[in-house]
Amino acid sequence: MWDKNVLQDLMKEKLAKYKFIIVSNRQPYVFDYVGRKVKCTKTIGGLVTAMDPVMQASEGVWVAASSGDADNSVIDKNNIVKVPPEKSAYSMKLINLTKNEEQGYYYGYSNQALWPLSHIAYRQPNFMHSDWETYKNVNKRFAESVLELFDDKQPFIWLQDYHLTLCAKYIKEKKPEAVSSLFWHIPWPNPEVFRVCPQKTEILEGLLANDLLGFHIKYHCHNFLETCEIELESKVDWEESAVTYKGHKTLIKDFPISVDFESLSEMAGSADVTKKVEDLSFEIDPPYEILALSIDRVDYTKGIIEKIRAVDKFLEKYPEYHKKFVFFQKGALSRLHIKAYKELIDEIQALTEEINWKYRSGNWYPIVLLNKKIDYTTHIALYRACDLCLVGSLHDGMNLVAKEFISANVDIKGILMLSKFTGAARELKDAVLVNPYDTEGFADAIKMAIEIPPNEKKEQIKRMREHIQENNIYKWAGKFISTLIKI
Repeated sequence: MWDKNVLQDLMKEKLAKYKFIIVSNRQPYVFDYVGRKVKCTKTIGGLVTAMDPVMQASEGVWVAASSGDADNSVIDKNNIVKVPPEKSAYSMKLINLTKNEEQGYYYGYSNQALWPLSHIAYRQPNFMHSDWETYKNVNKRFAESVLELFDDKQPFIWLQDYHLTLCAKYIKEKKPEAVSSLFWHIPWPNPEVFRVCPQKTEILEGLLANDLLGFHIKYHCHNFLETCEIELESKVDWEESAVTYKGHKTLIKDFPISVDFESLSEMAGSADVTKKVEDLSFEIDPPYEILALSIDRVDYTKGIIEKIRAVDKFLEKYPEYHKKFVFFQKGALSRLHIKAYKELIDEIQALTEEINWKYRSGNWYPIVLLNKKIDYTTHIALYRACDLCLVGSLHDGMNLVAKEFISANVDIKGILMLSKFTGAARELKDAVLVNPYDTEGFADAIKMAIEIPPNEKKEQIKRMREHIQENNIYKWAGKFISTLIKI
């Protein structure tokens, strides 16, 4: 069984002569001013949830873009700070981006070009030349920051996600001996979709500068191999799952990402979370007997509108659940500088108000929206308290909310409703699988999930918990690192 100690032993044995470096856009810990005091907060999100325990096991360096208003007050002359503050398990090196860099690289090319290009959510990507130029320059800045960390140890670099497609190429131009890899956390589109990208050749060349490319599922690996075969004069070895381009071979493998099952289960069963679970029924305004939960970043790929419409149809078809059923949608606001996200927030709010007006009776109404930040104790308590967890992504590389929910489900109580269009659906086959585009079918599935016999429900939850416990974040990281070591 993989755990933190097993991963730590692997890294000490195999990576002793290497300098382990993770590079991502998002920083794992943010320092902000609260009055005159500096407060450190762990970032909530799939990447940090997955990678922070890996870094705590490795004692490496995490390079990221700075986003906290007090970050510069805690870093040293090399832009480095030890994290987490109470433990100092590893180093975090921060890059200060200008507003123009952040606008062009992050809000522009990353999230208005690559994000919609990779997700089948019917949003047209916007390829602005100025955004692309900024994206290239910021990737160079990340590469330079990594190069500054090189010493007598050979670097072992693990890049994260679509923000850094060019970084390995810039690193290898200066240090060709560096070992570099990238994990792509979102879907990889099929070749017909990817071919519309004006910068497709440069992106593929940047990715193929890595020695290993990881995706969540084999289907995304297949899409990437086929894309390389069509778009580049490269040799694609389908049996080995590798691409050789300009004399350099890149291995393409699937590594389904996961969560720290043991830590999540332990926290879910703690006294603090248990007390919070007991208090939640008083904190959620409308009374309920059945609590359905969704925890998402507010994004058009997450199917929030589709979930709300399914709840509307469920209440229309099954009025016996009026005054009993409440849907609690926790949405973390993000990318508010992008017009499509602002419009989505307005649409969610308007639809919710319409449905609540339609069904409201006394002090009961069916949908609760919460967009403000909550502490992690409340986050986990919501998982424990709910009867249904709705994951309705229109397209998702994996979706760690599904795995977090099952890991925190220590009461063996809540059932998972999971979109067929997530990577997680290929693993968690005991979930109630839904098509978020099928409003009628989704509504019927809500009723079916509520009415699953208790013994059957417990068996389904136990099987999913066993799967995640075995295939945890440490196994994911260990397999990725072991594969790269073999290369």
